[in-house]
Amino acid sequence: MSDEILIIKDVRKYFSHSSGASVKSVDGISFSIKKGETLGLVGESGSGKSTLGRTIVGLYEQTEGEIFFEGRNVSTLSNKEKREVNRKMQVIFQDPHASLNPRMRVEDIIAEGMDAYGLASRKERSEKVAELLEKVGLHRDHARRFPHEFSGGQRQRIGIARALAVKPSFIVADEPISALDVSIQAQVVNLLEDLQKEEELTYLFIAHDLAMVKHISDRIGVMYLGKLMELAESETIFSKPLHPYTQALLSSVPVTHPNQKGKREKTMLKGDPPSPLHPPKGCPFSTRCPMATTECEETPPKWKEVTKDHWVACHLYAI
Repeated sequence: MSDEILIIKDVRKYFSHSSGASVKSVDGISFSIKKGETLGLVGESGSGKSTLGRTIVGLYEQTEGEIFFEGRNVSTLSNKEKREVNRKMQVIFQDPHASLNPRMRVEDIIAEGMDAYGLASRKERSEKVAELLEKVGLHRDHARRFPHEFSGGQRQRIGIARALAVKPSFIVADEPISALDVSIQAQVVNLLEDLQKEEELTYLFIAHDLAMVKHISDRIGVMYLGKLMELAESETIFSKPLHPYTQALLSSVPVTHPNQKGKREKTMLKGDPPSPLHPPKGCPFSTRCPMATTECEETPPKWKEVTKDHWVACHLYAI
């Protein structure tokens, strides 16, 4: 039996624009995630990270491509089978304030999924919610309160408890710490790591903060304008980045170790990302890349494995 819980093949998600054109938010992405691992996904705003995450879990329907979860092609499943897959694939959203219904008590927010899937009797419901609250570092008596009575970090813990309530095996953490105070971010990431071990979870962890992504991720994928630019083990991405875009992103990460100060060159990118309505003809990064050639401007690069488990889409690494 394969140890890959998720395989996506050439997945695309296009949105219709009022001009009649298509916005290619996710444009032909392929990768897999192994059971129990965390795949980090980074890139600038508008790169398509969140759209990809939501497409994987079924909040958006893919335009093209295939998504395999636990060995089954999700697109070919019956409605009953899809419902079970939806239970096993959950999302922790970016903004804990916007993602929690302000009119519902915490107990009802957390138990909503349990009620929908019949995972707890009326008698068991309150006790299971209390256990989930304690699991994420909150108190049992918080169940009767409303979301506005909590801090941002506490609300995100409620969101995590809600995701755990239906006993998922895979969670998309969609920028779960970006709306939180810096002092709280590490606490939430540590909680996610602890829960991963306890509950045998697999994560797709979407974020802007490269240092935090390195801390939690086994592998890291780098997205730009709807496409995957590079994918490798976390340590490899930081020590031997191949794609010029990855190198530029990493050059902006503060260097904290005294021995590393002055060793990392700062790469300044020219201009802004192109509009996804009018992407470049060749490599999507060609308009900003300091190493772009005519080939880069005219021909999209192929997604290739340059060394074992190190994938890149760049003409500099033709094989």
